Amino acid sequence: MARIAGVNIPTNKRVLIGLQYIHGIGPAKAQEIIEKVGIPVERRVSQLTDHEVLQIREVIDRDYLVEGDLRRDVSMNIKRLMDLGCYRGLRHRRGLPVRGQRTHTNARTRKGPAKPIAGKKK
Repeated sequence: MARIAGVNIPTNKRVLIGLQYIHGIGPAKAQEIIEKVGIPVERRVSQLTDHEVLQIREVIDRDYLVEGDLRRDVSMNIKRLMDLGCYRGLRHRRGLPVRGQRTHTNARTRKGPAKPIAGKKK
């Protein structure tokens, strides 16, 4: 089992798919990494040599922001917006949708379960 950036990569999947288990690496970045290292697309994780795994690990450490560092960076950006008191920061602080979605109906993922309002029955 290959361990890259603190994540166990599934052994029976193709390298392109396995790399996407790392937070911060999607299909495009996984394809880029494979091309940089020079691994065939159809190769499985179990077929990788130790040298290839080491090369992948080095490319990711050198060129990409992944896992804990990425999560920390994102949370610091959100904290900065909240400290500034800008519109996006206020929306984050109140737990409402940030990007202009409607909230009269919907938005239950951000707002949480509906709260009943007393005296509304008729």
